Amino acid sequence: MSSNKSVDKDLFVIPKRNLNSDEVVCGVDRGGHRALLYSLGIEKEEMSRPFIAVVNSWNEIVPGCAPLREIASFVKRGISEAGGLPFEFCTIGVCDGLAQGHRGMSYSLPSREVIADSIEIMLKAHCFDGAVFLGSCDKIIPGMLMAALRVNIPSIFVQSGPMQNGCYKGQKLSMPSLREYTGKYFESEISKEELEKIEKRAMPTQGSCAMLGTANSMSCVVETLGLGLPMTATTPPFTSQKKQEAVQAGRTIVGLIHDGIRPRDIVGKNSIENALRVGFAIGSSTNLVLHMSEIAKEAGIAVSLGKMDEISASTPYISKIHPSGTVPFNDLNEAGGVPAIMQSLGGLLHGEERTVSGKSVGEVAGSAEWSDKEIIRPAERPFHNSGSLKVLWGSLAPEGAVVKQSGVAENMRRHRGPAVVFENMEAAVEAVEHNRIEKGSVLVIRNEGPVGGPGMREMQLVTTLMVGTGLSDTTALVTDGRFSGATRGPCIGHVSPEAALGGPIACVRDGDIISIDLNKGTLDIEVGKDELQKRASVLGASRGDRPAAEGVLGSFIEHHLRRSEKKGKCLQRS
Repeated sequence: MSSNKSVDKDLFVIPKRNLNSDEVVCGVDRGGHRALLYSLGIEKEEMSRPFIAVVNSWNEIVPGCAPLREIASFVKRGISEAGGLPFEFCTIGVCDGLAQGHRGMSYSLPSREVIADSIEIMLKAHCFDGAVFLGSCDKIIPGMLMAALRVNIPSIFVQSGPMQNGCYKGQKLSMPSLREYTGKYFESEISKEELEKIEKRAMPTQGSCAMLGTANSMSCVVETLGLGLPMTATTPPFTSQKKQEAVQAGRTIVGLIHDGIRPRDIVGKNSIENALRVGFAIGSSTNLVLHMSEIAKEAGIAVSLGKMDEISASTPYISKIHPSGTVPFNDLNEAGGVPAIMQSLGGLLHGEERTVSGKSVGEVAGSAEWSDKEIIRPAERPFHNSGSLKVLWGSLAPEGAVVKQSGVAENMRRHRGPAVVFENMEAAVEAVEHNRIEKGSVLVIRNEGPVGGPGMREMQLVTTLMVGTGLSDTTALVTDGRFSGATRGPCIGHVSPEAALGGPIACVRDGDIISIDLNKGTLDIEVGKDELQKRASVLGASRGDRPAAEGVLGSFIEHHLRRSEKKGKCLQRS
């Protein structure tokens, strides 16, 4: 028997608002969706608000991420006050400091893709209208940036900020200086008891490591790109300023949603160039090369290695932040932060680019409180006329290699010495610890690239030991792996093609003369082309099948093998 009663199709229906979350809450047929939200304690009125993801990387093992639980609470307060509905979820995060020097480092770079992919899944599956990203450490911020540009919903970033420097006998301490003290211990310059005291005082608070490593380099990138509020990169955690910044970010994201401003409206070719220029002006990590090419790709922009070299060459080096210099990263905040750096660079930046603050890059720079013009020098009075990155090409690196030239002593800008070859990082560490390296030589560490590692591990344990033992004043390091932002000294990484893909670095033998010239931008092996080809053919015949990596590392290898077949877009000269 049919009923004559008409069905009220508007009953319990949330009005459509032209938002992604309409897919979840609008329509009679979305009753099950609304029931699930009711189970979370959400009321009907709240369902009409924009759904905003608070994408957190908080966990209890990464010191840089530890402050983010509290910061998230202030972000959510700002979202709620402005009329949004916050939902917090966490992604993974690796502490490169804890993963350093062992096989765990193989998982650091692959974690970037896992972070980006997992965030994409969460944002797309639940139809979020906007996102606030809470990041801190090395691969977390790049992964989040990739996800933000890929999903392209209104987004804003808040970083945890740097921890305080440690102090021992009046000297400021950070992660690289601590590991350099380990080198001094191996040289019997300090006792075991003194080293333990230094360890306990090196990192007195939570936050990102207090240096211009990859974490803080990428924080500066976020702010320069325009995806973070002014000063977000340098404001320390647990301060009133950071809490206010978090609340303001929560309010701002609601406005960005209402105005329909998305990451790709902010991040374009010019803003990418701005971010690279700021990074090279202050001595940022060489990991910017890896991350910025992938971030740009998500925005539909190709940035070649040659272009990065060109930008660095035309950028004055204006701030000697540790480890390239002696200025603690925390002091950058007091000197005026990223806005002051942008003000110094002035016309070298594209000042018309927009930011999430509503101001242009030029307006942010114009309102900077630039209080110390020695920590951040005017562009007309730089420490060097060119930026921190230098790309090298030559017979040892046909597709390029990179070095942070701001961390290289003048006497090591040109170096020629015999190779001492190691098949992995551990072998090199053991040799340095046991004083088996002759001064003036060139350490060659291979099979540490994306495929060969796998995972392209950082060689920081070797480089800091070299500094601590005094080797970095006379001895260079060349690898197809990469370096931590904590690295200083004549350390050349990202040598391409890598050994596992048949690059010339696979053919180097002990005693071969390696020639490095940062002034000319060259990296060569003084072995004839015919001899190198002969060695390569022997290696090819004896290489055999590489043991298959499993799980994440197996997927990472396959990804890079596919890229190498396409010749790669980022490791090319122009």
